[in-house]
Amino acid sequence: MLAKRVIPCLDVHDGQVTRGVQFGKAEAGELRNVGDPVALAVRYNEQGADEMVFFDITASAHGRQTMIEVIERSADQCFMPLTVGGGIRTVEDMGLMLKAGADKVSVNSAALSNPELITVGAEKFGSQCIVTSIDAKQVEDNQWRVFSHGGRRDTGLDALEWAIRAVKLGAGEIVLNSIDADGTKAGYDLEITRRVSEAVSVPVVASGGAGNLDHMADVLLAGKADAVLAASIFHFGEYTVSDVKHHLAQKGLPTRVL
Repeated sequence: MLAKRVIPCLDVHDGQVTRGVQFGKAEAGELRNVGDPVALAVRYNEQGADEMVFFDITASAHGRQTMIEVIERSADQCFMPLTVGGGIRTVEDMGLMLKAGADKVSVNSAALSNPELITVGAEKFGSQCIVTSIDAKQVEDNQWRVFSHGGRRDTGLDALEWAIRAVKLGAGEIVLNSIDADGTKAGYDLEITRRVSEAVSVPVVASGGAGNLDHMADVLLAGKADAVLAASIFHFGEYTVSDVKHHLAQKGLPTRVL
């Protein structure tokens, strides 16, 4: 069994890390300020995080430049791989972030409107650099649909079918975000995670719902995910990355040595 990865996630708005619930939005005043992204990245690097994900939730040119600076500073101080997403709309955007020090770029809404972006990015930078992030919401029994624009717009696409297609287009990894579970700390959506994990040949990162250590073990075991992504439980000091890895080891799940 390959080592399971533990990945903290930083949602960055105007240069600061924020946290909402079920895709809460800045304009609605639903975000809670957490702190400086670089300082948090360094903290998680020291705790033994396998990777770090930054999501730029600032929809402005100024926000883009701020994110570039965040990636540059983080890459200079951290040894773990960095993934950046949010507002990646073109191959040129991908190149800017990779040049700044990111190891992977994550595409979401832009890939839905222009699926060829995944293929062109994979051809230029390699599939290992291209992550497709999928925001999935259960709409009825046994059906999850893809939502775009920060979870506000129902695309009508079946989440499982889109994951399969994204991999065929060239995505080297899927980040599966459960809108229903996001920020609730009630546990990951095990069912859709398992379905996607079994259907694609690339790693699947489970996102949304981590509230305790057992939630993480459950989505890796029952959900068959390759990695767990979490935010709140790390940001507010409930658990460290080391805590997660020790717990996973007790469950027989291999992780990178601390």
